Amino acid sequence: MGAHALDESDKDLADLAASARAELVREIEAAGAWADDPVWREAFAAVPRHLFVPYYYVGVVGGYERRWGESPDPRTREKWMRGAYADAPLATRLRDGELLSSSSQPSLMAMMLAELRVEDGDRVLEIGAGTGYNAALLAHRLGDDGLVTTVDLEPEITESARRHLEAAGHHPAVVTGDGARGVPERAPFDRIIVTCALNSVPRAWLAQCSPGARILAPFATGLIVLTVRDAGRAEGRFLHTPAYFVPLRGAGRPDREPDDLAGIPRRAKEQERFRFLLSLTRGTLGPQEALDLWEREDQPPRERYGITVSGEREWAWLDDPEGPYVWPLPV
Repeated sequence: MGAHALDESDKDLADLAASARAELVREIEAAGAWADDPVWREAFAAVPRHLFVPYYYVGVVGGYERRWGESPDPRTREKWMRGAYADAPLATRLRDGELLSSSSQPSLMAMMLAELRVEDGDRVLEIGAGTGYNAALLAHRLGDDGLVTTVDLEPEITESARRHLEAAGHHPAVVTGDGARGVPERAPFDRIIVTCALNSVPRAWLAQCSPGARILAPFATGLIVLTVRDAGRAEGRFLHTPAYFVPLRGAGRPDREPDDLAGIPRRAKEQERFRFLLSLTRGTLGPQEALDLWEREDQPPRERYGITVSGEREWAWLDDPEGPYVWPLPV
């Protein structure tokens, strides 16, 4: 293939990237993800997602297929580019068939970023660097790379995130370490956004937050928004949105056994809200007790649930942090 043909192919791919990104922005806008903070529209329009997913994996019968932006086949490169701007999560790192890292669904990222309620000058910590795309969006929004810190346990993940960020022209602090411990040397933070699922709130984060800071994190199968009062207390409610993320890896993050749902009627098992309650109360309520509560309280939506962290205690609750429905969480 001659140089002219290569140039034409590169130009076609660049044109496709621009049109696909514009279409993704229209999709996210139509979903209302940033209705409360439309400044995020400009960030998603400006930051090229394909630079953060030079390859990714798509599920096929029997496993995964790798899509690669440097493929010698122009049709494969086009398929890769279109996939990079689909409003869908992308598997970016696998080990022995297990998903280690992914690029989240852009509309969910947009909603989470809008709910973070970032203000100019805020210092933001991201737990879970992923591809670096989220950190780039934050750095673009804040107009200052120095205000953004992203941390991940895996050196391979932080190294590739750093490369992707450099390719996109951003240089936030990328730290290799246990996200559960935070990044004390970069504190204090005004916002913490978490891109991996928790089963308890690390106390180190509260100590590294400014009073009034906001923490947004996947928890159970939802998204909790906590307001930090001080180093010993935070409280908040869940958003209405379902959310499924890879669990936080590192110190003190035990895996939980799945529930035995024998005897639970299918109409409940297939209800997303019931599975959320099961996940939130695992270890304190049995499936039948959870079902009784769920039916007695008229199948409560996520927004009725919340979490309180106070000193050495941490608990989830329905409607009121003081009860009658409260469940201790692991510390």
